[in-house]
Amino acid sequence: MSKSNDLIKAIKDKGKSLEAEMSFFDHLEVLRWHIIRSVLAIAVFAILSFSFYDFVFNEVIMGPKNLDFWTYRMMCKVGDLLNLEGFCVQKIPFNIINTELAGQFMLQINSCLLMALALGFPYLLFEVWLFVKPALTDIERRSAQGFVVYASLLFILGALFGYYIVVPLSVNFLANVSLSEEITNQITIDSYLSTIATLTLGCGIVFLLPILVFILSKIGLMTPEFMRASRRYATVIILIIAAVITPTADVITLLTVSAPMFLLYELSIMVSANVKKKKLQAEKEFYKK
Repeated sequence: MSKSNDLIKAIKDKGKSLEAEMSFFDHLEVLRWHIIRSVLAIAVFAILSFSFYDFVFNEVIMGPKNLDFWTYRMMCKVGDLLNLEGFCVQKIPFNIINTELAGQFMLQINSCLLMALALGFPYLLFEVWLFVKPALTDIERRSAQGFVVYASLLFILGALFGYYIVVPLSVNFLANVSLSEEITNQITIDSYLSTIATLTLGCGIVFLLPILVFILSKIGLMTPEFMRASRRYATVIILIIAAVITPTADVITLLTVSAPMFLLYELSIMVSANVKKKKLQAEKEFYKK
């Protein structure tokens, strides 16, 4: 009798393990299709960027090097309005060179992929949401319903801030640093492109801080009290991040980059406080029942 029970138990355990194994492989299959669709979306945006490469290269990539760039024109207007001497950008003294045989070809490929990544970022977030959504409860789905929209808006704002504020300030500062007249700035195209891409995409990712805090607050790893008590440490961390993002040593650029981060930190505290308030309200309603 005991052998019969052991056999039945073994069959049941085997069935459960097979079911769990199938569920695991089902999740892998779903993840595989999310990755395939994401890669296809990036490929479509890369082809689109390749089709309009003259605009991508001349207006987007080379824009911060030209004196008629929007930021430089605004700096000149502000300088004239406030009588700030030296605020207007008069020159960007460096030449861009290519030192590799396949350098210009790889420039076209890499720049198209970077443009595709920036343009396709909202769709990548949408694929992440579709993958995570089935594992959430109804309450969690409702609370995170605007995840893709809010995260996309924050990323776009961050990328625009990086491209129109951080990039031109960094390019202008670094180009005008001169230790000797004997040294001529000959910048490789790889260095120039990587600087613009790092600053632009880096700012876009940093601007996602409120979304990260929202998620951590939802799972109980972040509280508004902890964030308020950690302001002094957050200040140091923000300044370090700003120093890493901006490869410049001037205080103006550092403060310009760090100021939105301080605002984002305060906004994140408000987000965390709102999450906690809703949690407490839900608990009160539960215990009233």
